[in-house]
Amino acid sequence: QVQLVESGGGLVQAGGSLRLSCAASGSNFRINAMGWYRQAPGKQRELVGTITSGGSTNYADSVKGRFTISRDNAKNTMYLQMNSLEPEDTAVYYCNALITIAAPKLYWGQGTQVTVAS
Repeated sequence: QVQLVESGGGLVQAGGSLRLSCAASGSNFRINAMGWYRQAPGKQRELVGTITSGGSTNYADSVKGRFTISRDNAKNTMYLQMNSLEPEDTAVYYCNALITIAAPKLYWGQGTQVTVAS
């Protein structure tokens, strides 16, 4: 079995920065694409951005130029560097990953809270 665990959330002032991590643990697995999503109170979960196994990224318009997704394949870890944070970025941030063991399956982390104070 594989687990995804996010970390790095917290409280930050507007204009500040945070870096989230998403680490996959388990055995005999291969990670394909990974992604970050977020869900604000009373809103639907929305895509923040994705990264392929080769490192190509794609971002939601709302975070372009402020957020950067990267991954360290040797550590089975993905990162979300968030700069110039705004109160509107307040949400629970989730990572997901398409992971192949016997067959591809989408896994989700438990989420980490990010709160941006104005």
